[in-house]
Amino acid sequence: MNDFLCPECNEYLRVGENVIFKVKNSRKQSCLMLLSPLIGNYSSHKHNTFEIKTGELLEFYCPLCNASLTSDINKNLVHVILQDEKEQFHNVYFSRIVGEHSTFETDGDSLHIEGEDAGRYTYFKIGEKFRKYF
Repeated sequence: MNDFLCPECNEYLRVGENVIFKVKNSRKQSCLMLLSPLIGNYSSHKHNTFEIKTGELLEFYCPLCNASLTSDINKNLVHVILQDEKEQFHNVYFSRIVGEHSTFETDGDSLHIEGEDAGRYTYFKIGEKFRKYF
């Protein structure tokens, strides 16, 4: 079972079959959002009063330390740490744009890409070591 951690406080974000985030929409409304822990599964759960629109840019925060999870690589991506079954750590980046399916997982030596919109991020700043995967 994969776990997900906040890159700031290193606390676990996965509870049961969900990864939990604090999210704000463009109207500054906040809610907890539950995402699937499966890379490439873009299902989510939220309270029905929290309004989001396709194309909207959401703000993701750690629900424990309240740190922004916006990636330094690209402002449209969220960054979290995945801990796999072998207790190896991977950086995971996914789109924070509603309806955009883009996920990148790297262990430092390889890159796994998921989502039909992933091609939009071929130019984000990444080390020379990883450019060969794009």
